[in-house]
Amino acid sequence: MKTPAYQALLTAPNLLSCFRFAASPVLLWFAWHGNNHSFLILLAFAFLSDALDGFVARMTEQITELGATLDSWGDVITYLTIALSAWWLWPDVVKQEIFYVFLIISSYLLPAIVGIAKFGSFTSYHTLTVKCAAVAMSLSLYLLFLTGWVWAFRISAFICLLAAIEEISITLILKEKQSNIRSLCAVLRSSNLRDSS
Repeated sequence: MKTPAYQALLTAPNLLSCFRFAASPVLLWFAWHGNNHSFLILLAFAFLSDALDGFVARMTEQITELGATLDSWGDVITYLTIALSAWWLWPDVVKQEIFYVFLIISSYLLPAIVGIAKFGSFTSYHTLTVKCAAVAMSLSLYLLFLTGWVWAFRISAFICLLAAIEEISITLILKEKQSNIRSLCAVLRSSNLRDSS
């Protein structure tokens, strides 16, 4: 008997991913009203949910295609929300760092566009490079907004770019859609093994 869609959604890792969907309009509301403290606090919880959803999925053996897709869409929505909110809350910082802001936004959107163009749906690889980029970005944003230190943010932007290049490369190599891929090297090894057999 097939599990109803709402029951598939109501698992701990999927609810953690959905938290970011729910948090995004609230983050925008805080930003629009200039409430930067509340914005940063809620954003920290959004980042925490991103860090925990995959871990909880593995611990509870609830790794699913739906969960991977929710996680990826949650990431895209969160980072678009951050970009718009930062423009309202810290416009001078955004203007100063506009090149890196566009680099980060492009790094999240282009792999999605390439995936949709090839497979007709969103890709959800969650590579190690993407995870490193997410950690670097979340920490660097707080350093940027709270202290004005720009270099961590700029370095994070290039880590995001590397993660995007890896994701796009994976999409171009794969013949059919897959989720939860550790790295481009893993895909190349798997492809070489198939070719040699």
